[in-house]
Amino acid sequence: MAPIGGEDEDVNMKKKAKESLELSQDESEAVSRIVVPAQRPGESSIYDMFSLRGIRVDRALPGFVVCTLKVPPRLTDRAGNLAQGAIANLVDVVGASVAYIHGLPMNVSVDISVSYMSKAKLDDELEITSQRLGRRGGYSGAIVILRNKATGEVVAEGRHSMFRPAAKL
Repeated sequence: MAPIGGEDEDVNMKKKAKESLELSQDESEAVSRIVVPAQRPGESSIYDMFSLRGIRVDRALPGFVVCTLKVPPRLTDRAGNLAQGAIANLVDVVGASVAYIHGLPMNVSVDISVSYMSKAKLDDELEITSQRLGRRGGYSGAIVILRNKATGEVVAEGRHSMFRPAAKL
């Protein structure tokens, strides 16, 4: 059964989706020039340099963290907005920071949900607040809110569930 708009519309939508994902020649050449150095213990990874660089921790208390991030070009989509994947990554990383306990195994993300409320543009300054909602056994939960500092508008709200496996002695 063809979709409501007919088979031609379905083919056209697939073609447009494919075109939007294709890289231009310049983009393809830029990607091919990226050099990923080998990581040594204690050094930042390409992941840290790309997605986490620029986050400033303004306040940190047990179970509560406030950070600031000025939206950099590397985390924007083609329309110049903070990419939804970058927002989900911030919910993951900043949410996990309130559940971290020094000396215990790392948490494993069990579930992350994000509600995208508004857009954040290039150079917007965001306040990212993470608060632990609770902990029971190895399970923790956190809420993360990204807010535009200039307007006060909520950009996104995320919930992050984590589990810490039992430490083996």
